[in-house]
Amino acid sequence: MLRQYSSTLAAFLKARWLASRLDSRAAIERYHDRQLRRLLERRLPRLPFYQLYLLGRFDQLPIMDKASLMANLEHCNRGGFSAEFVRQSLAEGRDHEGDFRFGQSTGTSGNRGYYVISEKERFVWLGTILAKTLPDALWRKRRIAIALPGMSSLYSSANTGSRISLAFFDTAEGMHSWEDELVRFQPDTIVASPKALRYLAERGKLSAANIFSGAEVLDPLDREAIEGRTGAKVREIYMATEGLFGVSCPHGSLHLAEDVVHFEWEEAAPGSPLKTPIVTDFTRGVQAMVRYRMNDLLELSDEPCPCGSAFQRVTAVHGRADDIFRLLNTAGETVTITPDVIRNAIIDAHPAIDDFRAVQVSRDHIQLELLGAISEEVMSAVEVGLMAALTRLGANSRITVVSGISQDASKKLRRVKREWRG
Repeated sequence: MLRQYSSTLAAFLKARWLASRLDSRAAIERYHDRQLRRLLERRLPRLPFYQLYLLGRFDQLPIMDKASLMANLEHCNRGGFSAEFVRQSLAEGRDHEGDFRFGQSTGTSGNRGYYVISEKERFVWLGTILAKTLPDALWRKRRIAIALPGMSSLYSSANTGSRISLAFFDTAEGMHSWEDELVRFQPDTIVASPKALRYLAERGKLSAANIFSGAEVLDPLDREAIEGRTGAKVREIYMATEGLFGVSCPHGSLHLAEDVVHFEWEEAAPGSPLKTPIVTDFTRGVQAMVRYRMNDLLELSDEPCPCGSAFQRVTAVHGRADDIFRLLNTAGETVTITPDVIRNAIIDAHPAIDDFRAVQVSRDHIQLELLGAISEEVMSAVEVGLMAALTRLGANSRITVVSGISQDASKKLRRVKREWRG
């Protein structure tokens, strides 16, 4: 226990120290240069996959994605564990092998990702996220509720020490099954998906003073509903199976965690302001997370934040790259439409829109589902608004508007989704 607390405390203090020292883009870039050199010289030589690349530069290392990482996982972690070994172990109820811990993603995209971390890395993660979200957590008692789909061993590391009381609530089991237990726990802080936060807020069961949204895109519809019913500001935590990537400051701006992650960027679609991040995690020593292409779409901001942080500010996380709609224009050419365009067109079409799902179901067909008993006037306004947005970008599509939304509490909420994969 003492070693675990020491790792958490060291990570906590380092994150607070770096937040003050990395006070300009130049300082951040110098820090990243040092960390990347250390990665090349000290960590990657321990991993078979990277031994072929060690004479090159960092930017010559291969860019990985989920498929390539899973195919090479046994050569990318110090324990030599393959993705199949980790999958089978978790299926049998074993989440560790010696000092190595196993975890998996929720499989939102249809296939799970697996990872290997050390016991120490669990507590480094804990100290880092506490420093960014609750900087008084080491000397003030906290009651933290986490309501996310599927409980990872990474999160359970936080349930240690006398000052932090943690309770887990699995949204995959249905929120109605644990909402009263959450109320009895009386958390002062909650980390949950936007749909869980909204569900609790609309039932008057969200009383935590510190509200953090994570695991899904926080749409304006959900933020307005949650803040309007609780009077509390919703802050975001941008994290995934691959690591912790950003946390909102007290002013509400989402800042990338550039003290622990190096970011590179790719254009999401021609002419789009959205970018897809390629991440390299400085804290991961057991398994490489190096030049890993995420599936997210981020809109970055060049505006300084009132909080004074020099860490990159993010205007919004808009969804997933594989949910970019691919439609045809009049010449039969493919036009890409990013999720933010679809989302904004629907929300702006009529003030009565409270929730929706937009799904590309074929090359030229979008199905739009609207919550509740929607009038013909509203349905027509939304169809016209969405069609106008598509036309401005040169895309043609049939739009079918229906009343009623198909819900699945066990899966992450994706309001804009591309099911057609032709």
